[in-house]
Amino acid sequence: MKKILMIITIGLAAGLYATAQTNPEIDIETNEVELQVITPAEPVQETEQEIKEREKKLREHNDEIAFAKASNSLRRGYFVLIADDIQIGNYGYRHFGISNQTNFVLVQGNDGIVQFALNTGDSGSNGLGGWTGKGSVRNKRITYDDNGDVYLQYDLYGPRVNSHVHITLYHNTKRALATITDGGTITMYGEILPYRDKKHR
Repeated sequence: MKKILMIITIGLAAGLYATAQTNPEIDIETNEVELQVITPAEPVQETEQEIKEREKKLREHNDEIAFAKASNSLRRGYFVLIADDIQIGNYGYRHFGISNQTNFVLVQGNDGIVQFALNTGDSGSNGLGGWTGKGSVRNKRITYDDNGDVYLQYDLYGPRVNSHVHITLYHNTKRALATITDGGTITMYGEILPYRDKKHR
């Protein structure tokens, strides 16, 4: 029996070897694959009016975000209004192009600072041609009108300050004005920015 199996095995091997010798090339059957070349889409050709509308919507969206951040910072009580121009008195000369690093209204929880510095050559009470008042924020109240404007009012009490501060944040913008009354009146125009100083926590 073993001899018969060996003969069959040798015969199959010989047959496969003969087939390989007579058919050196083996055809492999494959399915055809269709390739598609995708041409990039042509850029959208916007009209001038469409460009203006798109840019307007983008500005409005950015303004809404800035307003939300500014109004939230007023509500939380951690913000700074950096002034780019200032007016001394109700009908005084308006000073443009002042430094927003030295002209500001700052609130950090229960602490507040009001400072203006005209740098006109007169040293003023703060050595910068202006005045600085530091104190405690009291009687804070925030209201809203039908247009969406936000109003923050508070009193600032300290060794050298006894002021009433009224801030108006305009709807869908971070632009604001602050009126500081302390015997006289100072009005600052600028932007409300969220600000949290670790020293005042």
